[in-house]
Amino acid sequence: MISIIIPVLNEAETIKRLITYLITNASEKKNIEIIVVDGGSTDGTRQLVQAIDAGDNGMLKLISSEKGRAKQMNKGAKASSGSVLYFLHADSFPPQNYDAFILSEIKKGNPAGCFRMQFDSNHWWLRLAGWLTKFNWRACRGGDQSQFITRQLFNEIGGYDEQYIIYEDNMLLNELYARKKFVVINKKITSSARLYREKGIWYVQFHFWAIYVKKWFGADANTLFEYYCKHLRKKKKEATTGHIPQEAFIDK
Repeated sequence: MISIIIPVLNEAETIKRLITYLITNASEKKNIEIIVVDGGSTDGTRQLVQAIDAGDNGMLKLISSEKGRAKQMNKGAKASSGSVLYFLHADSFPPQNYDAFILSEIKKGNPAGCFRMQFDSNHWWLRLAGWLTKFNWRACRGGDQSQFITRQLFNEIGGYDEQYIIYEDNMLLNELYARKKFVVINKKITSSARLYREKGIWYVQFHFWAIYVKKWFGADANTLFEYYCKHLRKKKKEATTGHIPQEAFIDK
């Protein structure tokens, strides 16, 4: 079984559509369970999840967690029953028959990997960024591409590093690439470009690069978080009326 773990915080805009999509587009519903891990939503996200008729009471679970995507994903992993974990952002939609593609790679002996990605945008830069994700290069990876990993390997690594409020996806990716245990499935997941639309493509891209470079030169988790808050975090007034970007689960 694949346990699909979705950390959420105020994702009423997309969560119902995503869960319905995951159920409808699985090749075999018996292959999946969906675990939504809520970090304290106040916009009706929980109620939307609870109202979904998944057809099988055991297929969909809603659990609560402390805010922070690393904490939420680790808690979701502990609550799951599958031998394969699939971490997915609430605004990312994997390809049809995603479960079959993941299980096929596991059977080939590939214990971890992701899909190629495309943004829901026609901007040339975002199209190029999506095209580059077909290459199995560390620099082309990110959490928006989703992450599948066997439970055994996830536990061996120790899960997500909860020191990181942002960049937690990349810390796990670093471990996987160091072990040379990563594959890119040549099918596309579609991820939202909402943060780029809200703040501007070049502005967001520059600051994401800056975070990556800062980490490369040894910046710690707090330094990265402070930089994110200064340049990419939503203002309090904005955050109370909209979603928190999937790029980081942060205090409002």
